[in-house]
Amino acid sequence: MKSAVETLNPTRVRLTVEVPFEELKDSLDAAYKKINQQVTVKGFRKGKVPARVIDQRFGRGAVLEEAVNDALPKFYTEAVNEAELSPLGQPEVDITELKDGETLNFTAEVDIRPAIEIPDYSGIEVEVDAVEVTDEDVEKSVEQLRERFASTSPVERAAEDGDVVTIDLEAKVDGEVLEDGVANGVSYTIGSGELLDGIDDAVKGLSAGEEATFTSELKGGSAAGKEAEVTVKVTQVAKRELPELDDEFAQLASEFDTLEELKADSRKRLENMKQYDQATQAQERVLEKLLELVEVPVPEKLLEDEINTRKHNLEHHQLGQMGLTLDKYLEIQGKTAEEFENETREAAIKGIKTQFVLDELVKQEKLNVNQEELTEHLMRRAASSGMSPDQFAQAVVEGGQVPLLVGEVARGKALAVVVEKATVKDTNGEIIDLDDEDEDETAAEAATEATEGEAAEDKPEA
Repeated sequence: MKSAVETLNPTRVRLTVEVPFEELKDSLDAAYKKINQQVTVKGFRKGKVPARVIDQRFGRGAVLEEAVNDALPKFYTEAVNEAELSPLGQPEVDITELKDGETLNFTAEVDIRPAIEIPDYSGIEVEVDAVEVTDEDVEKSVEQLRERFASTSPVERAAEDGDVVTIDLEAKVDGEVLEDGVANGVSYTIGSGELLDGIDDAVKGLSAGEEATFTSELKGGSAAGKEAEVTVKVTQVAKRELPELDDEFAQLASEFDTLEELKADSRKRLENMKQYDQATQAQERVLEKLLELVEVPVPEKLLEDEINTRKHNLEHHQLGQMGLTLDKYLEIQGKTAEEFENETREAAIKGIKTQFVLDELVKQEKLNVNQEELTEHLMRRAASSGMSPDQFAQAVVEGGQVPLLVGEVARGKALAVVVEKATVKDTNGEIIDLDDEDEDETAAEAATEATEGEAAEDKPEA
């Protein structure tokens, strides 16, 4: 077999392959064997029909077609490996010549990973938010904990802001009660904004046994997005009572004996959260600076696939779970369709560039992923997906996604290498020293978030 490579542009090549006919022998034998198992010829046992009879009865062309279809992936892969290419997606194959007993010639056009040159990145400087926890932050945290330990007691009066009411709901659209528009015994805190728009004004002032009707746009269900006439009946009004902020509350709500100890722990927790956010911010901003330094051509077909993948994931997974259409989502976000298209395209380009650059860094820095690192990443991904580690691991293995997870960890390590050499300052001008633990916990997530959409992953070569 002989092959040659023609570069069409920085991200696409054309392979020209010439295969001597004798190299098709195995595929021809396999083709005759396959056809033998599929046909019945009088006078011959099944599977024992001679090749010449198959040629006469079914045509030599059918055999050649079967053999070529079997052989093409092998010869294409050999040509790719010989040229040391990194294909993206499936090739467009064109058989230019097929002469029985002489030769098979074909061309294959395919997108490839572009050659990327990583410049010196040791001079990258970024600014991140300073880690500052105020007394107000601590008070707000303790107040949120206090809310969780609130108790309720029924009262014989009209409902007020902050009360917990038990209500029955009935929604009608065009005068008809919806099949999924009836709910009884719903507990609702007035002012929480957790149910329908307009419900707070409707129930305030109502006592147990009273009802009101209001109009609201339904957020979910069979008539999501439609205007509905909603009847709400209050069956109970209860007053929320918050516990006193004292040492007794600290003992009730935590493992601490005093309120001061509880506040000190809350401050420490908030500091840890802000430090984690700071590390994530550093990763993201260093990545942005790195991408600015590198020239990365993006294959058009890969970009198109990535954009379609991101749209599909948004429409059919994220919005679908919320009962929203894309049009409704854009209305809520205050975006036009054109703005959405532009943002999706920009995010897809960034995702592809991020993967290409970090993968090149993995090779350049000779980074490997060990079992412990993969397991830790799997545990974090499982937690964010809402699945148990065992369930997530099983889904990954069954879906053949282990290499993708390995790639995510490797890219995270590559990004951590860049962050380690960068200068990170906070808004107070202080140099931030991100420890290895911070980097290990955030780098893979930052890289994964940037490449989210998954169409940027390499597809099988043939």
